[in-house]
Amino acid sequence: MTFSTHIDRADNEKAVFIFGHGAGAGMASGFMRDMARLLCDREITVVRFNFPYMQTMVESGKRRPPDKIDKMEAHFLTLTESVSQSTSAPVYIGGKSMGGRVSTLVLESAGADGAIVFGYPFHPPGKATKLRTAHLETINKPVCIIQGERDTFGTQEEVEGYCLSDKVTLHFMPDGDHSLKPRKASGYHLSEHLVAAADHALSFINRHLSC
Repeated sequence: MTFSTHIDRADNEKAVFIFGHGAGAGMASGFMRDMARLLCDREITVVRFNFPYMQTMVESGKRRPPDKIDKMEAHFLTLTESVSQSTSAPVYIGGKSMGGRVSTLVLESAGADGAIVFGYPFHPPGKATKLRTAHLETINKPVCIIQGERDTFGTQEEVEGYCLSDKVTLHFMPDGDHSLKPRKASGYHLSEHLVAAADHALSFINRHLSC
């Protein structure tokens, strides 16, 4: 299997984070680059990658829908196995939105210590009853989800009502949307939320490194 990856290598590496993108924008998107930089500054090496459909989009310049979920799961699992074999550092997986969801679906069988998700798609926008939470109710490996308070894929009010496993840790960014971005009138700034999200991810990793 061929992988399209970019590695943001940290000095004094304490962990490796395999970072999957959302459905509409690949590993080179602004969010992916910015979060990778912030994590790298926190001694976490980040392996960004494109799912196969996204790499085809990059190469052809033509939009296409995401691959079926089982194909993306297989890609994430195989990449995680490859990265795990090439490092002695603890490995974590995760992603933005769809990439994060896929990481949680494969976490139990992946050679990773936990998952970190930025904006989990708990349900499609406007379809609050179509939940994507069944596996999160019973998951046995630690998961950190960093969510915008007003995320249309799962607001804070909605998410706090779900019966999730005690392995799932939730953090909510004030007035944040699906990309954690707050409205100008809120008085908050995206840059601050991204820093806070990176700090939550670091604390999550540190907590489990010390176990």
